[in-house]
Amino acid sequence: MAKHPSNFWLITGWLVLATWGLQACSSSANTGMEYELGEELSAGIATVKPAGKKSFDQPMKHISDENFNRFQIGNSFFRTVWVSAPSSTSARDGLGPYFNSSSCTGCHINDGRGRPPVGDETRLNTMLVRLSVADGAGNHRPHPAYGNQLQNRALPGFQPEGELAIEYEEVTGTYADGTPYTLARPRYALRDLGYGEIGEKLLLSPRVAPPVMGMGFLASIPEEVILAAVDSLDSDGDGISGRPNYVIDAQTGQLALGRFGWKANQPTLLQQNASAFSGDMGLTTSLFPDPHCAETQQACREAISGGQPEVTDEQLNAITAYVSSLGVPARRDAAQPAVIQGKRLFFETGCTACHTPSYQTQALPDFPEMADLNIRPFTDLLLHDMGPELADGRPDGQANGQEWRTPPLWGIGLVDTVNGHTRFLHDGRARNLEEAILWHGGEGTASREAFKQLSAEDRQALLTFLQSL
Repeated sequence: MAKHPSNFWLITGWLVLATWGLQACSSSANTGMEYELGEELSAGIATVKPAGKKSFDQPMKHISDENFNRFQIGNSFFRTVWVSAPSSTSARDGLGPYFNSSSCTGCHINDGRGRPPVGDETRLNTMLVRLSVADGAGNHRPHPAYGNQLQNRALPGFQPEGELAIEYEEVTGTYADGTPYTLARPRYALRDLGYGEIGEKLLLSPRVAPPVMGMGFLASIPEEVILAAVDSLDSDGDGISGRPNYVIDAQTGQLALGRFGWKANQPTLLQQNASAFSGDMGLTTSLFPDPHCAETQQACREAISGGQPEVTDEQLNAITAYVSSLGVPARRDAAQPAVIQGKRLFFETGCTACHTPSYQTQALPDFPEMADLNIRPFTDLLLHDMGPELADGRPDGQANGQEWRTPPLWGIGLVDTVNGHTRFLHDGRARNLEEAILWHGGEGTASREAFKQLSAEDRQALLTFLQSL
């Protein structure tokens, strides 16, 4: 269980920001050419100190006593292992009958990043597969036997829907200075199918579990600020055409700006969490009260329920409060010469055209302490066409099959510490940050090619900057 934030770190954060306000340029004026005093505080005074494997699961600093209590309650629910119904533990029964994980933390280990299977592993543990069927007329719908997500686990008496098989093909390339590199291109197929053949028009979208820290800060970015960066027609001619994804808000029934998920397909953290309960664990909520069963899965619909709904509003709201108040760890070595050099190159190669460095936040209804923070997530939360190599071919809301939301970069240098791996991108194909850059296509092509033109020293400096985030 997390401890209440220390006064020392809180006071230190205030002092740094006060000094920054007096002596340094504002973030909007920063060109990336020099160190900006206080920039190591990725979430302003709410920034937390790195804490090894626990770097992603601390409450934001300056959290109120009331919200710290909510954080603790939500923390316990986030780690709750759900069981099948009926059970004597009625507060956490109703799992399945098909599911990917029995707890939130089962996918988001240490509140961090998932990965594909490695070595002798054959089962997806912190990764899932979205499904849909193309009808030939440009429309897509859930598969009648497998739904919109492949569940690779099942309760006794039920057959798991199947598993994902991944094979990698080596792709070679060369930097401008003659240095060779290799990438691992994944090839996907479904195996061990429990309910018949899948058909030829199925679209697969494998996705690793993203980190959940810092999501409350992303929710606090004013919508008009996000939309101000939209350039759907590339009117400025820079090759970047960021656009929003609008999706149905289940609470209002209206279209709303998507912010969360690999394709920005969720408008709020409440809906993100309710959707995960439904798709990942087969648990109903007041937001999604129907069992997560495919069209032909009659036995799934007749399975014993753990309640109506199985996840109470109290539990759902507590987990949402927990995710909303997770802090962001401070950067390391931000003032070191190699990091400053890499930061300059990050700007010069055009990476900030999508990975917007900073924002000023506004208060959330239950989190007044979110107001007026200078945060540095390095994302625009918009969709970008990343080219055919990264395409999954599967639409999601208004996102097409080649579009992905710009992922935040804060905390990316601590993934190995927190989760013990360095797998990146939506399906974890990149084995390190260098490969993640080299996979950029579409609107990211110019930045990728600029990176490839750099000297070995400059490439390493840019990677060193990313490791500092």
